[in-house]
Amino acid sequence: MKEQKPKGGRRAPEGPNAPEGGWGWMVVAGCFLATICIRAVTRCVSMFFVEFQMHFEKDYSTTAWIHSLIDSTTMLCAPLGSFLGNRLSCRVTVMLGGLLSSAGLVLSSFASSVEFLYISLGVITGLGFALSYTPAIAIVGKYFVERKALAYGIALSGSGIGTFLLAPTVQWLIEHYSWRGALLILGGIVSNLCVCGALMRPLEDIEFQKSVFNQEVVATFLIKTNILKMEDFGFILIPSFLILSVSFLFLAYGCSSPVVYLVPYALSVGVDHQHAAFLMSTFGVSGIVGNITFGWITDRKCLKKYRMACYMVAIAMEGLCCMFIPFLHSLSLLVLLSALYGYFDGAYVTLIPVVTSDTVGSSYLTSALGVVYFLHGIPYLLSPPIGGWLVDQTGTYMTTFFLSGASFMLSSSVLAAAVFFRYVLMMCERTNGKKQCTAQVNLSDFLSFFPKRKN
Repeated sequence: MKEQKPKGGRRAPEGPNAPEGGWGWMVVAGCFLATICIRAVTRCVSMFFVEFQMHFEKDYSTTAWIHSLIDSTTMLCAPLGSFLGNRLSCRVTVMLGGLLSSAGLVLSSFASSVEFLYISLGVITGLGFALSYTPAIAIVGKYFVERKALAYGIALSGSGIGTFLLAPTVQWLIEHYSWRGALLILGGIVSNLCVCGALMRPLEDIEFQKSVFNQEVVATFLIKTNILKMEDFGFILIPSFLILSVSFLFLAYGCSSPVVYLVPYALSVGVDHQHAAFLMSTFGVSGIVGNITFGWITDRKCLKKYRMACYMVAIAMEGLCCMFIPFLHSLSLLVLLSALYGYFDGAYVTLIPVVTSDTVGSSYLTSALGVVYFLHGIPYLLSPPIGGWLVDQTGTYMTTFFLSGASFMLSSSVLAAAVFFRYVLMMCERTNGKKQCTAQVNLSDFLSFFPKRKN
């Protein structure tokens, strides 16, 4: 089988050569299961918040560092996952991450202090998730082009489905086996990342035949590997990617705290533990709908140019929902808002790898996602403890939720400002040297600030 090698010696054919199905759907299934094991489990760590706080007798801010560390480590080490995914293959990297994250959860069940959990749950489990998450998502983009958004919608809906199923399950496990037993069982569940990795077959396997495996072949391979190291991150200085990165920083700060404090807030207004867990389930199942519907809709020919606009709307609506949370004190209203919040959360989560791919091209997708998730790291680290500190200082959750909502709105505003600036530049270019304005810029040109790059 003839192998196509673009500049830099990349191994797998991409873009138009992607199979658009076949084993690609098994890869989607693997990514779906991986997001259950990674993102859904990370969300459900918030179910342990009150248990940790009571057992170790710590305040909100100190306890919040546990969740922020697991989230931030996952994101800060995402480039490492990208690097190993490019070198060892996505399959091997995801399986290594599964072993490491499972070990971290098992160790956490023996924790004797909050500091122990910082290391075992925050660092070890987070590092394992980092190795698995980016390669699992990136390989989906290598198998699909025309149906990329739908494939990602299905794959990333695992986060919502997993949250829907795991939230009440984790609460039940805590009640029957204590938080230690629940963490031990979660460690067993997460070990299934090894199964997920096994499904992620490279698009093309390169085999060196023994008859040609000589010093010249090895030397050529090493030279190409060095070229790859230099070219893997050549997308970083693309202006549109830089603007997208700034937006991601605000987004990352906004999306962490609400998930951590939704259950504690519900408990503070009189909702019992089981119903509070139901809020997380509602958040999860509505996220599934957001994943799939936005994935399917933005794959339509008439809307492909408006993917960035859809993404901007989703995060702006997420911000509004976040700001409304502290005004609701009844279970029914909290369930309704959790559904809306989860829907738009699922929508933008699906579109993150899509708009990233549209910005940098699929050839850079693995490395670009590593950088994108790395940018989430510091905000993920700081957001929950800052939110906890605000709760400790004010005695209410209002400031915490308002600050997160404002971050969502700023994220959308950065992109909106970039779109408007591009529109002005395009109008200036069309009217340059002319006394009268030319025809108006098309709406599709106005909304597609990040023009789709060739895959």
